[in-house]
Amino acid sequence: MDNRNNKDEQPINKSEVTGMRPGSEIAKAEKPKQTETRIVKVLSEEEHEKALINRPKPKDVTPLAAAKLTPKDIPVFEDTPDRREKLELRKKRHFKRKLRDWGIFTGYLTPSFVGVLVFFFLPLILLLKTSFQKSPTNSDFVGFRNYERVLTNEAFISASKNTLTFALISVPLAVILALLIALLLNSGLPGKSLFRSFLLNPMMVPVASVVLIWQVFFSYNGVINGITAQLFEGAQKIDWLKSQYAQVVIMLLFLWKNLGYNMVLFLAALNSIPHEILESAEMDGAGPLKRFFAIKLHYLSPTIFFVGIMSLINSFKIFREVYLLTGDYPFDNLYMLQHFMNNSFTHLDYSKLSAGAIVMCIVMIIIVGGLFFAESKFDSDVEE
Repeated sequence: MDNRNNKDEQPINKSEVTGMRPGSEIAKAEKPKQTETRIVKVLSEEEHEKALINRPKPKDVTPLAAAKLTPKDIPVFEDTPDRREKLELRKKRHFKRKLRDWGIFTGYLTPSFVGVLVFFFLPLILLLKTSFQKSPTNSDFVGFRNYERVLTNEAFISASKNTLTFALISVPLAVILALLIALLLNSGLPGKSLFRSFLLNPMMVPVASVVLIWQVFFSYNGVINGITAQLFEGAQKIDWLKSQYAQVVIMLLFLWKNLGYNMVLFLAALNSIPHEILESAEMDGAGPLKRFFAIKLHYLSPTIFFVGIMSLINSFKIFREVYLLTGDYPFDNLYMLQHFMNNSFTHLDYSKLSAGAIVMCIVMIIIVGGLFFAESKFDSDVEE
């Protein structure tokens, strides 16, 4: 029997003739559309509120979450020897891990701790003990007699006044001038790299070289006196380091040596200020002074306090330069607390030296603590 005849007798699909794919949009369009009728019921306000109140509550996705646990729900593990062995092994591993972490922590911390203990705390305790003794060789307890000797000593009072005066003038100048220079360099000043290098050079110069330069400039036959003699006829020579201007000369030395370091810190702080805030303030019409006091000063406050503390510490270490310039007994307004300590040491008066060192340490702790307290209060006000 021929299959071709059967194929010819099969009904022909219209989509095959026209080339349409069954189920296509055109094929669907030829089907008669069935219209659906929907009945919408209009509810009154009372019926609507009643339907909202009586609507079915949503089912909990996890019904066990709200269920209360019973002792039967808690799994109980059998106390078998294998389980006990696993628990003991886990405890040993945890203890070994803790011991290893503690050993690493202690190994890194021990050298620093031993160094601070041996070179700071033990000498401080011995110094405190010596300040209450008659002398290092005589351990008789004398109470606060050594502190009374120090506080009534004219040399100590003069040294304290000179050191305090020097710190009160030179430290604010070091902070303000360094901040002004940093703002100037941050504003796009031409040749700022050369100016920055000039200010950073004193950091690389040894103290002995700095003292030699200052002696060349400010000695009796130095450069300053030579320039004044040429500019002003009949001008008398001044021995700057043995006159009333001696402390001004040392302040210039202090500023010249510390401005570069402070300037670098302020430049780093200025570069960390978000530029978007400054640009938005400028677009709102804020001037340079308004942007500085309203935005920049708040971001610079931690750096200002840090630079102030470091400058204060450096002002107490100016003894090296003064000692190399003037010796053990300088002019009256250059006699610092370090001179008093050094002279007490050379005279072997260790009890007075110890009492003076303790007094100086207490004063430094009070000053630095006050600065940190002021910083914390200022930061809290800024955050609010």
